[in-house]
Amino acid sequence: MTLAETPNYKNSSNPFLSLNYESALESLGDDYYDEVGAEEFPQHLLRWRNDALLPRLGLDPQVVKDEDFIIAFGKFQGRKPLLALRYHGYQFGEYNRQLGDGRGFLYGQVRANDGELYDFGTKGTGRTPYSRGGDGMLTLKGGVREVLAAEALHHLGVRTSRCLSMIETGLPLWRGDEPSPTRSSVMIRMSSSHIRFGTFERLHYFQRPDLTKKLLDHVIEQYYQHLSSEEDKYVLFYAELVKRVAELVAQWMAAGFCHAVLNTDNMSITGESFDYGPYAFIPTYNPSFIAAYFDYYGRYCYGNQPSICHLNLQMLQEPLKAIIDKGEMEAALERFDEYYEAEYSSLMLKKLGFEDLPYPETVGLLNLTIEFLKESQVGYHQFFYEMARTFSSKWRDEPGFVMNSSDIVPVPGASIIFDNWCILYHKILNDFDCDCTDVIAQTLAVHNPKTVLLRPVIESIWESIAQEDNWQPFYELIQAIQSRK
Repeated sequence: MTLAETPNYKNSSNPFLSLNYESALESLGDDYYDEVGAEEFPQHLLRWRNDALLPRLGLDPQVVKDEDFIIAFGKFQGRKPLLALRYHGYQFGEYNRQLGDGRGFLYGQVRANDGELYDFGTKGTGRTPYSRGGDGMLTLKGGVREVLAAEALHHLGVRTSRCLSMIETGLPLWRGDEPSPTRSSVMIRMSSSHIRFGTFERLHYFQRPDLTKKLLDHVIEQYYQHLSSEEDKYVLFYAELVKRVAELVAQWMAAGFCHAVLNTDNMSITGESFDYGPYAFIPTYNPSFIAAYFDYYGRYCYGNQPSICHLNLQMLQEPLKAIIDKGEMEAALERFDEYYEAEYSSLMLKKLGFEDLPYPETVGLLNLTIEFLKESQVGYHQFFYEMARTFSSKWRDEPGFVMNSSDIVPVPGASIIFDNWCILYHKILNDFDCDCTDVIAQTLAVHNPKTVLLRPVIESIWESIAQEDNWQPFYELIQAIQSRK
């Protein structure tokens, strides 16, 4: 990673400014957004460039220079209009109409090589009409944390936005929850859409079903194109959104991820995960684990995530009922648990080494796994990594050999739950042919990387940056995440 402070640069040769931007959202009109400007920063140090995303945009990472990122995504030259979207939302159960893009904007929309439309959204670009007295900035630590979360989740198979770039901006920031002044940054998030549940909730608040329908038609046309010619496209859209969200939260749960702030303004209309603030990966299996210090009553704890996402989908019915029959939406939402269980079971089986198992064995193995993790409080991620590390064909010989070379599990007889888990795992292994053990070992290795983004890991990375301005551990961690080591 080369760090660059940009010199004078001609916009005409900047590949980001030469992309074929589309005005899909802009064409809806200014009922949905405000045109804004970007803050002028005293410094522009490129700290992160996501070269893995560039080929999707038709760009060659070898050709794109650091200063190209800075001109486009630090100085924000050559792109207009910049749009701060309007939205409301339920925050910790209370409706808040004082929302909207308060420290960022929609930079532009680009059709990628896969034919999908992607949004470039900023974070940390200064005040907008929705900043509510804040400075509209992003701390450098916040930027580091979001880059790490997005990359970790993506490589764990979670449908997520990703960070295209992060630039340190040289502004000192004052924050009550960390030592001040602290360093600042501006980040570009590449996501499937900037539209949130709260975008629709705002239109309902102002009693504008005409604007709701216009926005819904836009969402279906751009992000659910396969439904656009269907006679009942509206209810089919909602049914598919239910499925996408149910599968997304199952991906979080299997990955041991707690988003921490599942307000409706943080729910994407495309069913994609985004906006990583006080998130955390669980150290041990604890449904009551809370990632945000301000979540005093545990509303958004790890174990509540499925029910909260279900509730948010239910609340979305209120603005959508002007266009979609509420009874049909309720019927569609009834399948949430079915979708969730199917995705969660599939993902957890893969963590246990299996692509598929008969239903009774699936239920039995998953139940015993969760019961043991809850009882023992061994590291959630460490347990599965140890399975991958110690797996052997000898596990087929007798239950006592299962994980017997790992020192994180109890000795035989110390835990009835673990003993029963070993017996069942041994039985399942023997239901397969001997030549399947290599496949099981590979499945375990692929789905259980050693590198896990636990809080102490992040704090260690930040300490190197904050105290020594040493970014090498940050880059090495990302490389380990991307290579799934």
